[in-house]
Amino acid sequence: MFQIKRICCIGAGYVGGPTCSVIAQMCPEITVTVVDINDSRIKAWNSDTLPIYEPGLKDVVESCRGRNLFFSTDIDSAIRDADLVFISVNTPTKTYGMGKGRAADLKFIEACARRIVEVSDGYKIVTEKSTVPVRAAESIRRIFDANTKPSLNLHVLSNPEFLAEGTAVKNLKEPDRVLIGGDETAEGQKAVKALCAVYENWVPKAKIITTNTWSSELSKLAANAFLAQRISSINSISALCEATGADVEEVATAIGMDQRIGSKFLKASVGFGGSCFQKDVLNLVYLCEALNLPEVASYWQQVIDMNEYQRRRFACRIIDCLFNTVTGKKIALLGFSFKKDTGDTRESSSIYISKYLMDEGAKLFIYDPKVLKGQIIQDLSHPSISEDKPERVSELVTVTTDPYEACQSAHALVICTEWDMFKELDYEKIYKKMLKPAFIFDGRRVLDHLHAHLQDIGFQIETIGKKVVATRIPYTPAAVCPRIEASEPPAKKAKV
Repeated sequence: MFQIKRICCIGAGYVGGPTCSVIAQMCPEITVTVVDINDSRIKAWNSDTLPIYEPGLKDVVESCRGRNLFFSTDIDSAIRDADLVFISVNTPTKTYGMGKGRAADLKFIEACARRIVEVSDGYKIVTEKSTVPVRAAESIRRIFDANTKPSLNLHVLSNPEFLAEGTAVKNLKEPDRVLIGGDETAEGQKAVKALCAVYENWVPKAKIITTNTWSSELSKLAANAFLAQRISSINSISALCEATGADVEEVATAIGMDQRIGSKFLKASVGFGGSCFQKDVLNLVYLCEALNLPEVASYWQQVIDMNEYQRRRFACRIIDCLFNTVTGKKIALLGFSFKKDTGDTRESSSIYISKYLMDEGAKLFIYDPKVLKGQIIQDLSHPSISEDKPERVSELVTVTTDPYEACQSAHALVICTEWDMFKELDYEKIYKKMLKPAFIFDGRRVLDHLHAHLQDIGFQIETIGKKVVATRIPYTPAAVCPRIEASEPPAKKAKV
């Protein structure tokens, strides 16, 4: 059996960096080199301040960096020396041309394939680690076959990641399963067995699943689509709970105890975010449309539409409770990452809630314990968010390093990320500094255990999926929460 002794990973991001760091730690006899064209990112991986925040990752990196784990910008040498090459580059949703807003842009995957075949010799296993549409491996193989040379023997595998940011190290060390897809030929199975042997250093054989390449690629898209579907499903029930007086947490507990359903991913919130869920569901929608399956495409599109509805509905609720106007009002927004224990803001619901509030002229004071100011400003200055008026971000947004400072003289406090520290803030201190009536909008249900205490202090509380019974400041709700199609950009306001 072919034995893998040297691994190269192209792409030092959220997938490549942690994955290869854990492989290096669990397989000390294998030399692992992670490469990237971004020099500043590689320098960060070689420093005491890693470019991404992930619990436990720093300890893993420091345990093997410089011994059998290396980070470099010398891409060609790493590819040339490797027995196994992971492709772990970004596959963003296309923003132009055919499939705009849904299809995956594979330009970085193609560039990697061309570079690999150009500099390689001998036998190599090339494995797609990035989330890719079905039959991407076939595209890679066609590039290899069209540029082959007598001394070269390349085999393509699919080995999708199933990581959750915030628990990535645990997911890698104790995976539910490892999925490897390859050709059903003798040579293809030889490559599959070689990669299986790497994982068998710490993963039980029963948890390593082998399939054909297409099943592996589709399994990744389907897994994320099913998880996103559960979140949108419970969020749809949260709207019903608010209208009827039910509590979505109680409903989720009740249905989650049914073993056929289970309790995971039944947490109502302001919507899902992150780099995978929306991108993968949209990719699935586009795939179904391309294969002339419009009913299937429409089904999965509803998952995205419900997520957008939940974000907009929450923003409408804030505006309604603040007497139907937030123009010029200071609102403290706590949490900007798409979930706790990560600094990743990609597709974070906080971005869209901020956009809706900025559209109404609200002054936002944003605090997040891990997201840097530059990242927040960059996200909110994107043309789709700032409506081609980036100057409004500097006028309406202030990023603070202290949650108490963010709440000073605010009309409302909005929790958008479930950081544990938000459960432990001194809310009496916060209340004294806020304008009255002081509102808390809990978009993550992190303050449920404090409702009675917060009401005693004097807060007006609004939360997802529950009516908090208390004496409330009356308001006149808007007749209809405006809706937009999730697949289309928000309508621009007319310029006067």
